[in-house]
Amino acid sequence: MATGALQALIFDVDGTLADTESVHMAAFNHAFAEVGLDWVWTTDMYIGLLEISGGKERILHYWKQVNPGVKELDAHALQDQIARIHELKTAAYEAAVNSGAVSLRPGVLKLMDEALKAGLQLSIATTTSPVNIAALMRHAVGADWRLNFSAIGDASTAPIKKPHPQVYLQMLAALKLPASACLAFEDSSNGLRAATAAGLATIITPNPFTAHHDFSGAFKVVPDLSHVTLATLRGWQNFPRA
Repeated sequence: MATGALQALIFDVDGTLADTESVHMAAFNHAFAEVGLDWVWTTDMYIGLLEISGGKERILHYWKQVNPGVKELDAHALQDQIARIHELKTAAYEAAVNSGAVSLRPGVLKLMDEALKAGLQLSIATTTSPVNIAALMRHAVGADWRLNFSAIGDASTAPIKKPHPQVYLQMLAALKLPASACLAFEDSSNGLRAATAAGLATIITPNPFTAHHDFSGAFKVVPDLSHVTLATLRGWQNFPRA
């Protein structure tokens, strides 16, 4: 499948770089309480809601579920309310990350370090907000974390959410590489569909919120990256060394 040396690794964030979903769920519930809503998302509910990519989109989807007979008389007011909830949720999530509630998944940092030392490029392709990415990576890697990444795609740059491939297509363009020279890392079926639609071979590392997803079409499915090295990746994909 590869036409040349492996030149870049492209990572999703939530659920892939770190097990963040339970912390996101708690942050949503905190925000609901802050604005006086009696909504409480349980783990089972949130697993289903993760089928909807994007936090604001998830809130809107649930609002329509609990208010099926209510027309949006003032769409702007609704969007303002959703934006306020999401702002509070983001602040709660950032505070949780800064307190140490989230860490990178096994093997992630080791593989990134090895790739950088070998001259590969790193990229992020996610539908989460820039603030969420920065909170996680700043805590896990340090203040200069951005220097490790050649390109970053997020909710601000790719408004069309996964499973649409927009964010991955943007990253390939930014890296100036063909999909055949890159590998993507994901944890969900929506992420897998987005990456493969962009032509990327995709390695899946499921988590408790996505373990039930259909990963047909994945290049590899592994529990985590603790036993995955650059040599492993090159061997799987039959990439020659640069």
